[in-house]
Amino acid sequence: MSSEIRTVAVLGAGTMGAGIAHVCAAAGAQVRLNDARQEFLDRGIARVAEFLAAGVKKGKTSPEERERILAAIRPELDVAAAVRGADLVIEAVPETLDLKRALFAKVAAAASAECLLASNTSSLSLAEIFAAVPGPERCLGLHFFNPPPLMPLLEVVRTARTAPAVVERAAAYAKTLGKEPIVVQDSPGFASSRLGVALGLEAIRMVQAGVASPEDIDKAMQLGYGHPMGPLRLTDLVGLDVRMAIADYLREKLDSPVFEVPQLMRQMVAEGRLGKKTGHGFYTWDPKRL
Repeated sequence: MSSEIRTVAVLGAGTMGAGIAHVCAAAGAQVRLNDARQEFLDRGIARVAEFLAAGVKKGKTSPEERERILAAIRPELDVAAAVRGADLVIEAVPETLDLKRALFAKVAAAASAECLLASNTSSLSLAEIFAAVPGPERCLGLHFFNPPPLMPLLEVVRTARTAPAVVERAAAYAKTLGKEPIVVQDSPGFASSRLGVALGLEAIRMVQAGVASPEDIDKAMQLGYGHPMGPLRLTDLVGLDVRMAIADYLREKLDSPVFEVPQLMRQMVAEGRLGKKTGHGFYTWDPKRL
């Protein structure tokens, strides 16, 4: 098995998928970005182009580098065509177990036996995602953080069947992407989501109880603990519906009241106050920047 990763297939052209494609292309890989509809692919490529344009404007990216990265990303509607001949597949579709399992069934039928198969899931069981995939020793989690081009952490998640050499290869590739890898076991929520969601839920309980405003709770964590962003603003960025689904999953799997969803969160989700993507959450967001 060659250790060099030259071709990467990214499945899912949403916020995370587009960002992962950007990161891999910037590091020199040829990237095939796949999604089910052309409009999703167009939107994903537009996200990358917008991010790069902002980098050029700030003087952090050269016009030549912008063009090189965009040229390295090939949109592809067909999953089989996207993964055929790839050295690494990274799945970044919505957090639905059945969807991910069905997608990897298609991937396994088209990818080479040497291709590494990775999921960007933030909390779902990798053992369940890869349950029917031949060659489970090559399967693992690569959990990027939003926005992928800026966030330095990459969680490398190993299952009980992931080969040590695959973990080493994935961690080495993380460093070529400019990321700092941590290796964790396939446990609900891994390290980052388990801690992050617990903090976010407690912050919501504090808002619900009238302890302080969202702004002041976030400021407490930023100025008192050095967090770059407060837990409520982060919840708005991730999406209240997404975080609520993760919390429900962790509550079930870990049987812990820590992950009990606050009534305020359920009410906000029911009202469509999902955070940045809807313009309203714990904060009000500029609709021109959604």
